[in-house]
Amino acid sequence: MAIRNIREIGDPVLEKVCKEVKEVTPRIQELISDMYDTLYEANGVGLAASQVGVLKQIVVIDTTGEDPILLINPKIIETSGEQTGYEGCLSVPGKTATVTRPNYVKIVAYNENMEPFELEGTELLARAILHELDHLQGHLYVEKAEGPLQDVEEVEEET
Repeated sequence: MAIRNIREIGDPVLEKVCKEVKEVTPRIQELISDMYDTLYEANGVGLAASQVGVLKQIVVIDTTGEDPILLINPKIIETSGEQTGYEGCLSVPGKTATVTRPNYVKIVAYNENMEPFELEGTELLARAILHELDHLQGHLYVEKAEGPLQDVEEVEEET
């Protein structure tokens, strides 16, 4: 149980492709626990292992604060629809931008016991899943931004 440092835009680790997890070792279990601690401490919605400097295909997501989701080696099976909205990132602090993504996603991933499962998501959950899976491929949302990055405070004042 520890809070890890979140890597920020410009850190080369965020541009690297993450490797598949072969087995859940005690070190991987500790990483997952630390990722949840870090996510909640930062008031985030999702966190990829690369954001804490570990190049493994591990993502934690919690869109409600009460429903944590762990994804190991996630792969997209299907997407559909479209949604456009503001998106932010713990690795791009204080900034947001408009991003268009699919409104529906279906993935296959593994849980902490390396058992496969499917997960479907729409709206915010779909956005979070797709955002975090981009991290595993070395991409940040700023690459998909429609227009300039804005300060989060300015956007909150507008809404």
